[in-house]
Amino acid sequence: MTHPVVLRYTTLGAAALLAACASRTELPDPLTAGWQNQPVCENLFEDKKQRALRCSFAPGVGHERHYHAAHFGYALSGGRMRITDARGTRDVELATDSHFSSAGVEWHEVLNIGETTVTYLILETK
Repeated sequence: MTHPVVLRYTTLGAAALLAACASRTELPDPLTAGWQNQPVCENLFEDKKQRALRCSFAPGVGHERHYHAAHFGYALSGGRMRITDARGTRDVELATDSHFSSAGVEWHEVLNIGETTVTYLILETK
C-alpha cells in the first residue's frame, strides 16, 4: 500500500514537472524566436544528436522571449547586450572569442545595446 504522504508528494512533483514542461512549450526555441518578425538565428547543422545555430544581432536588434535546451555558446563577435530573465535585467559585455555553457534556460530575452554586431554560435545536444 502506498503511504498517502508519499503519494501526495509524488503527485505534487508530477504536477510541477508538467507545469514546467507546459510553460516551456508555450515559448519558442532560439531558432523559432526572432525579432520583430525577422529571424536572428540560422540552423547551420542538425542531426539526431545535436544542432548548431548562428545568431546575429545588429545594434538595436534583440531576440524575443524564448527558452534554451542545454547548450554551449561561443562569441564570434562580441558587444554589449541587455539580458532579461527571471533574475531581472542586466547589461553585459560579451567579449569576442568568449564562451559559456548552460544546462538550459527556462526563458530569457536579449537586446543589443552596443554599437557593434554581436554574433555567436549555439551548440545544442539533443
